[in-house]
Amino acid sequence: HVQLVESGGGSVQAGGSLSLSCVASGNPTCMGWFRQAPGKEREGVAAVARDGRTSYKDSMEGRVSISRDNAKNTLYLQMNMLKPEDTAMYYCAADFRGLMGSELHASGYKDWGQGTQVTVS
Repeated sequence: HVQLVESGGGSVQAGGSLSLSCVASGNPTCMGWFRQAPGKEREGVAAVARDGRTSYKDSMEGRVSISRDNAKNTLYLQMNMLKPEDTAMYYCAADFRGLMGSELHASGYKDWGQGTQVTVS
């Protein structure tokens, strides 16, 4: 069981940037960022494997960048050119058990953080 603690959320104006962090209790093989807006399903934003291979939600590619520091067991998400529709609770996920290529599917992850709110106005 991997414990995950997110930080870095907040309120920002449209066009602004935010950087999220997630500290893990271990060094999982694949980690991802997901988001969930009120009344909507949780959706994958980006994922990164331990070897650095990344996956991005199509509509966010070019505006977000995921990275990880394996030495610090920390996952990052840099978000730029934020839009009001990016408003959501953002979650860090780890311990991916799904099939390769499905790293943006929430059902493949075993462990989740408590979430950090991102509000864009």
